[in-house]
Amino acid sequence: MTSADGYDVRDPELPGRLLVVERDALVPVLRGRSEADFAVATVACPGWSVRDVLAHCSAALMRVVEGRFEEGVFSPECNDRDIAERAEWSDARVVDELERGMTEAGPVIAGAGGALDGVALGEWVHAGDVREVLGAPGAYAGDGLPDALRLLTWLTRERRLVPVHADVDDVDEPLRLGDQAAPRPPARYIGDAATLVRLYAGRSVDGA
Repeated sequence: MTSADGYDVRDPELPGRLLVVERDALVPVLRGRSEADFAVATVACPGWSVRDVLAHCSAALMRVVEGRFEEGVFSPECNDRDIAERAEWSDARVVDELERGMTEAGPVIAGAGGALDGVALGEWVHAGDVREVLGAPGAYAGDGLPDALRLLTWLTRERRLVPVHADVDDVDEPLRLGDQAAPRPPARYIGDAATLVRLYAGRSVDGA
């Protein structure tokens, strides 16, 4: 059964579209940054610098593009290895790989039937992690926000998470996230979209 709001229907082009929008926003910001900026420690990913987050993101996308899904892929150990493999790369080379991954991963994700959709949302959230620590605008928001909210809604329903009825600022219709058939009343959220994303992604809200 399809819900009246259409969020139970997967849009295969949505993850790729979100990546391209974020690519066009984030990459120009990164191109103008100093080596010191890439070395700044992130808040959302303890122990990782901005460069580490970007290396993780670019490596994950290239795994998608190249179809490299060995056992343990995307585990913490795998992520650490991917970052270590890029330790001698220049910052510009890491950004180049990230740009390529954001450009080329969309069609692969579209053809995976939904199994890789979460990668695109994760990349968008990590872009927010980087934007926030660098003081760049658009952290967990920006032009990609409408697509990110749609993807978040679909993923939470597909994964049958706790139902949430969200009245989000500047969004015309309430968002109904999670398992809408769950035998419990939905939790309620009233507030801005970026905070909703932070809560779902386990990011701090106002420094808390």
